[in-house]
Formats: sequence, structure tokens, C-alpha cells
Amino acid sequence: MRASSVGRRGVGSVCALLLATAVLAGCGHRADSEDTGPHAVATSAGPSGYGAVFLAVDECSSFGTTSFTEVPCTSERAAARVVARHDGGVAAGPLCPRTTDFVLHIGATRAASGGNGDGAVPQGYACMRKLEAPHPGDPGGGGGPRTIVGDCVYSTGDGQVRETACDGKGGRPPEYRVTSAVADRSACPSATALYVQLGGDRPVGCARPV
Repeated sequence: MRASSVGRRGVGSVCALLLATAVLAGCGHRADSEDTGPHAVATSAGPSGYGAVFLAVDECSSFGTTSFTEVPCTSERAAARVVARHDGGVAAGPLCPRTTDFVLHIGATRAASGGNGDGAVPQGYACMRKLEAPHPGDPGGGGGPRTIVGDCVYSTGDGQVRETACDGKGGRPPEYRVTSAVADRSACPSATALYVQLGGDRPVGCARPV
């Protein structure tokens, strides 16, 4: 049983840039992928052998470059644990927990003809947390499917920002750090220089220059 991995670096859209009196009007996209986009990658997945649901919560996946296999969490091959599991596509489904490291997209598989349906796997996605550090989904880690408080971003020059490691070890140096998340931009501190769309119940990130 395999599920393709789409590790996604958080992308937020710039809602407004207040530095030097410049303003970029309008909010853009929610957290997105730097390399692959928000689409799910359809893969084949069958019954796991380790539980009733393929990659259920608290089950583990193996290491892999293009695919992952479900393995016992006690196995030396175990690399990451499922912290949340949802049916359907990512775009229409619930957000992963804030410190998710990456997302596995699982393609739907039908049960064998004449079976009782136990082998069927619906389309869905698993929110994964690595078993060992470093954790790109942690605040300032420079990755993960969501941009959260404590993360750093840099401007791409096209009205958007992308996440990068706050320690400067990422591909691009950080320019702003998200210091708080609020329901509306009017609730951001006066020193806020950038508004970043985060999603969730507090969708506005208030960011300051690093």
C-alpha cells in the first residue's frame, strides 16, 4: 500500500504592505505549495494489514522519496505518524493541525470484485508528523503545509510571500515573522508591517520585519 507524499512549504498571500506607505490591496490564497500546488496526487492504496483504515490516526508511514508505505510504528522503517486523517480532497477538507510536517494524499481504491468492501480505500489525506526532529512544521521551521504564528516568510515580488526557515538556513533569508494570528486585520498590533492569510478561525497573520 503506497501513498504519494507532497511535502508543502507554506505560502501566504500578502494582503497589505505598510512599509514605505506602500499598500498591496486584496487578500490572496491560503497556504499553498511552493513546488507542487494544492492538488492531491492520486495513488493506489489497499488494505494496510495494520488496521481497519489505511493510515489511520496514530499509524505510521515509512521513509521514501516518491511514495510511503504503512508500517508498524515500532518498525525501524517507521518515519512519521498520522496526527489527523480525513476523507476527500485537501482543498475542501479540514485543515491539518498547525504543526503538521507534511501531508500524504491517498487515492481512492475499490474493493476487489465479489468482495465484501473491506479492501476499499476512499480518497483522502493524512496529516503527518515526523517521529524525529527536525520538524519543518514547527514554528519557524520553514516548511509544513500551513503558515502559523512563529513562522518566517519572504516576499516573492508578485504579491505573495513564501515560508522560509527563521534561522536563515532555508533557501531564502527571512524578511518577516508572523507574530500573532487574529480574526481581522484591524486587530493586529500597530507595528504590523505585513498581513498574511493563514486560514482557520484566526485567518490573518500579523507579521513584522525580522
